[in-house]
Amino acid sequence: MVAHTPVLLDEVLAGLSVKADGRYCDATFGRGGHAAAILGQLGPAGRLCAIDRDPDAIAAGRERFAVEPRLTLVRGSFGRLEERVRAAGWEGELQGVLLDLGVSSPQLDEAGRGFSFMQDGPLDMRMDNESGLSAAQWLARAGEREIADVLFKLGEEKFSRRIARAIVAARAETPIGTTRQLADIAAGAVPTREPGKHPATRTFQAIRIHVNRELEEVEAALPQAVNLLAPGGRLCVISFHSLEDRLVKRFMRREAQGDPIYAELPHVPPHARPRLQLIGGAVMPGDEEIARNPRARSAVLRVAERIAA
Repeated sequence: MVAHTPVLLDEVLAGLSVKADGRYCDATFGRGGHAAAILGQLGPAGRLCAIDRDPDAIAAGRERFAVEPRLTLVRGSFGRLEERVRAAGWEGELQGVLLDLGVSSPQLDEAGRGFSFMQDGPLDMRMDNESGLSAAQWLARAGEREIADVLFKLGEEKFSRRIARAIVAARAETPIGTTRQLADIAAGAVPTREPGKHPATRTFQAIRIHVNRELEEVEAALPQAVNLLAPGGRLCVISFHSLEDRLVKRFMRREAQGDPIYAELPHVPPHARPRLQLIGGAVMPGDEEIARNPRARSAVLRVAERIAA
C-alpha cells in the first residue's frame, strides 16, 4: 500500500502564504496531510475549517485531530463550500482556500472502494459511499450511447464506442459488479495500448468523474471560494488531469480579467471588475517529489489572490 503523502506540500504552503492568526479552509481534507501542515503554521488564534464528503476521511480526521481546537471538521461536498463556511461565520474572512482535487491514496489503495483496477473489489467509486449511485449501478442502467459519451468526454477515450458496446454486451450475460470485470472488458475492447498506461485507465477515470459529478463540483466551488476570501486571501487548486486544470485555468484567468464587455471603458461597475490576480504560473512537482510519490506526477497547482472590488 502506498502511504498517503500530500502533494506539492511546500508549494501549497507558499501559495497560501499562511498567516499565524488567519482563517483557512481545506475544502478537500482527505487524510489531513495539507491540513496538518497548515495547522503547523497557525498560531493559537488561527483557525482551519476542513471539509470532505468521504465519511472514512472525516472519521480518520476526528481520530487524528481529536485534541486540536483550531480545526473544525465538516462532512459535506466542496460544491457547497459557501454554505459550509457560512455556518462557521467566516464569510469574507478567509485568508486562504485549498482545493486538492481527485482521489486520495487511501481511496485508491482500499479495494473495497472500487476506485482502482490494480486490485479486485466491488465496483463502487463513490467519494461518499453512503449516497448516490455506485459505478456498478450506473453501468447497469445507462444506455450504450450515454456510456460512450461519458468515456469520450470525461476520459478522452478514443475507443469509447468500442468499450461501451463491450460493456453492454457483457452486462447482458452477467452483471458488472467488480473492478476486475470492468478492467478486463475495457482491456479486451481496446485494440492498441498507450505506452506505460493500463488500457482501462481512461475508462475508470471517466466513470469515477461521472459518478461523483467531479467537474460540476469544481465549477460550483470556484466562484464560491472567491466569494469567501478576504482581500489578499489566496485560492490554491491542485488538479490531476487536463479536464480539471482547464476549468481552473479558465476560471482564474476570467476572474483576473473582469467582464470583457467593459474592456477599454473608463468606468467599470464593481460587479464587472477583476476579483483575482494570478500568482505565478502553473506549478508542477519536481523529479525528487515524483520519485518519492509517483502519484504526484500529474499534479498541477494554480494560485490566485483576491483583490478588492
